[in-house]
Amino acid sequence: MAVRLVELRMVLKPTGSLYLHCDPTASHYLKVVLDALFGPESFRNEVIWKRSHGHNSANRYGSSHDVILFYAKAVRATWNKVFQAQGAEYLRKHYRHADEAGRLYKHENPTGAGVRHGVTGESWRGIDPTPKGRHWAKVPDELDRLDAEGLIHWPTAPGAWPYIKVYRDDIAGVPAQDLWTDIDPINMMAKERLGYPTQKPTALLERIVSASSSPGDVVLDPFCGCGTALVAAQKLDRKWIGIDVTYLSIAVMRARLKDTFGLADVEVIGQPTEVEGARQLAQAPDGRYQFQWWALGLIDAQPVGGVERKGADRGIDGRITFTGQDKKLESVLVSVKSGHVNSGQVRDLKGTLEREKAAMGIFVTLEEPTREMRLEATTAGMYRVWERDYPKIQIVSIRELLEEGRKPALPPLVLPTFQQAERVKERGGEQLRIEGLEGP
Repeated sequence: MAVRLVELRMVLKPTGSLYLHCDPTASHYLKVVLDALFGPESFRNEVIWKRSHGHNSANRYGSSHDVILFYAKAVRATWNKVFQAQGAEYLRKHYRHADEAGRLYKHENPTGAGVRHGVTGESWRGIDPTPKGRHWAKVPDELDRLDAEGLIHWPTAPGAWPYIKVYRDDIAGVPAQDLWTDIDPINMMAKERLGYPTQKPTALLERIVSASSSPGDVVLDPFCGCGTALVAAQKLDRKWIGIDVTYLSIAVMRARLKDTFGLADVEVIGQPTEVEGARQLAQAPDGRYQFQWWALGLIDAQPVGGVERKGADRGIDGRITFTGQDKKLESVLVSVKSGHVNSGQVRDLKGTLEREKAAMGIFVTLEEPTREMRLEATTAGMYRVWERDYPKIQIVSIRELLEEGRKPALPPLVLPTFQQAERVKERGGEQLRIEGLEGP
């Protein structure tokens, strides 16, 4: 993390801030690193986010929170006040008065502690606050305006002081503190749940983006996973850049941005654009899975096991689902190969289709397919759906996908690749790019 944090501090503007989300087992080590890089004076907060509900733990207290370390690069770093909702008990207890229209309000003391010189220390409407060691919290002109608008409550009891009416439906909430218990984690029933193991709630990132940036600013998330920070930035009219080292994450992000905002043309920098680049990807450390996830993304196929595991594939690397006749869901099984290929592998895919009772299969290969392989694919026959015939097994090479723009022929009514994100309406927004790069 240290080398990445050095780079992040370097690209951060003087008005920028850095938020580092971690769990309590690492937060103290990371704070030492951040103090060394930014200086202790740049530390703003250690925010505690309650990320789960109470549960039992063996021989210790239950762990239910994460830590968010907040550092500002300079004194003039952007800061916009954000609010948390008032608790239900507080609202019930304090907003117990109602006007003729039924609007609830509370009484707010118009004075503050301490005697002051000037207009706030003088009498207003014949009432002098100084004998009680207080001063007016607002200047007389502001008090006159509130009174003219009917926002001053005048008690009928002799000598009783007036109060300001604060309506419940006018309050933004309370200024956010460093303990966040009002943002629920992503649970099994959450509408925005994508099945991504480290997914954070959008409300969490919206609070951070709102507080430390302004519309038009650039938000950078160097470990963006399934793209929650990008969604929050887009929704709040910020520009954004997201970086992740896995092509599975990039595929999830692209699908999410398309589902959420209709962004179908997000630029991805750092992924292969020609065969040699694809070959280098396949030969890199962990290249087999990275190549596989990247290739599945080229044809909009979902990795087997979703986004949570690699696992044993039983001859299936990806899956495409479509609605067939009589509203029955049918599967297209995908096999991805980055090494030597032969006709036996095509026969294996034919056997997998029979075993899984799948409608069709797609064989994606880095190396060019042989004549025998294509002949083997034709022996599988055709699949007929919606009054049209499709090859039961299609072979497509990486060269054809990249250089010719060829896509497998698929029936209509194909289901989304990943669990669909909820559609939202952003306040403008401008996306920049997703970068699939190793390192920060």
